[in-house]
Amino acid sequence: MYELPLFPLNTVLFPGMPLTLHIFEDRYKRMIGECIETESPFGVVLIKEGLEALGPLADPHPVGCTAHIMQVERLSGGRMNIGAIGRERFRIVELDRSQAYLAAKVEPFPLVIETPANGAVAARRLLPWVIRYMDELSQVEGVDLDPQELPDEPLSLAYLAATLLQVPAEQKQSLLDIQAVTTMLTDMRALYRREVAFLKAMFAQNLQDEGTFSLN
Repeated sequence: MYELPLFPLNTVLFPGMPLTLHIFEDRYKRMIGECIETESPFGVVLIKEGLEALGPLADPHPVGCTAHIMQVERLSGGRMNIGAIGRERFRIVELDRSQAYLAAKVEPFPLVIETPANGAVAARRLLPWVIRYMDELSQVEGVDLDPQELPDEPLSLAYLAATLLQVPAEQKQSLLDIQAVTTMLTDMRALYRREVAFLKAMFAQNLQDEGTFSLN
């Protein structure tokens, strides 16, 4: 168990994934300044209830991810743009609201790889759906992603696939809450199959709308 300052956001961070933030509130300028000075991480937690900025300290979901600051751009008035990388999942044991910003006692919450062989099989089953999703997304929204850059290692694929999914933050949080990598990969395959079908329908509708417009 260890102490960790928390940054409640309307986004979910996964290990290995990048995060950029603009720091402008005094409480977070102080918090991030202390993290920079001590070279220590902060925790990113999805807001369960409350506001992301300019309000009382929000209530967070209990599972989050540590963020290690990699880049800092200092601006006027003590404001900052920072680039961070997710490192380690954690679970909140006890919240601390005694400071201007939220903090907590937390414990590591690593994603468990029950059986490497099962994780590898689940990753192989998910990978084609991620590629199909990326292909459909590029047609609907013009997003350019290279399938060749997708990892096949189960843990890395799990976190990247969870980040790529364009679903509500609450659904991403449910993925972050999962304890076992095989379960996470299997649940995501169901999500990806649903999202691929949705994108295909959207693309077909767009084509139909364009055809109708051209006839007029």
